[in-house]
Amino acid sequence: MAVKYKDYYESLGIPRTANEADIKKSFRKLAREFHPDVAKDKKRAEEKFKEINEAYEVLSDKDKRRQYDELGANWKSGAEFRPPPGQGGFGGGQTFRGGRPAGNGTQSFEFDGTGFSSFFDQLFGGMRGGGPRGNMGAQEPVSRDVEGDILVTLEEARRGSIRTVTVRHEGGADSHQVKIPAGITAGQKLRIAGRGENGGDLYLRVRLAKHPDFEVDSHNLIHELELAPWEAALGAEISVPTLDGRVSIKIPAGTASGQKLRVRGRGLGKEGDLFVVTKIVVPEKISDAHKKLWEQLAKESHFNPRD
Repeated sequence: MAVKYKDYYESLGIPRTANEADIKKSFRKLAREFHPDVAKDKKRAEEKFKEINEAYEVLSDKDKRRQYDELGANWKSGAEFRPPPGQGGFGGGQTFRGGRPAGNGTQSFEFDGTGFSSFFDQLFGGMRGGGPRGNMGAQEPVSRDVEGDILVTLEEARRGSIRTVTVRHEGGADSHQVKIPAGITAGQKLRIAGRGENGGDLYLRVRLAKHPDFEVDSHNLIHELELAPWEAALGAEISVPTLDGRVSIKIPAGTASGQKLRVRGRGLGKEGDLFVVTKIVVPEKISDAHKKLWEQLAKESHFNPRD
């Protein structure tokens, strides 16, 4: 099955020569702009946020980016795409949709509502089939489990949500309400009984959406907080983001770069916390007046970080 080619570089507004820092910077800028919680046009923002996340998922991963780039510069946005030999759902030369190869008497599955495009699924094997159930020698159809990926936002992982996933196959299309429990983590699987092939089960493997402000460590969230040298030295009260809105935290006097400050209960689900990791940043440019102040401090201070 041919699908529309997606230009991930165009989605992030970067050239194909962009380095890791450029990719991350562009993603964070766009993700903040189109995050559904802050955008005025929620529906458009949600679709754009998924597009940005998918592009970052591919281009921030060296292996995925290399595989994507191997498609060649001759592909144009909007062109029809079929995985080249050696790529696709099972790493073979066939085109796969759902858990099984199309044709040969088995069903072909496509998903809507998972957060990933058909292009991503075909290129990176989002859909996989499990082993057959029952007696292989029997004449009746063999039931098989089908596995796919579902993109879950951190907000959903924190609070839980209900998503509608549509499964399309030769027999038609079925929509299912999928419960995403609070505290779910990457790699966990959501089971929909009896919705695989011929009565098998459907499993959706969770991929957590990237966020411009947080990294994820199991149930915990990590936020890097940049501090001015005087804030670290003197202490300060600073507003930091959480998935429930901003909160103020106290920075103790004498805080070092890399120090972790815990904000309890602000991670994923009931078990997770938010860890604020400090990073001391110095100004790139300073005025003559500020330079004199730094020179005065250097002259009067007896502090030597290497002692």
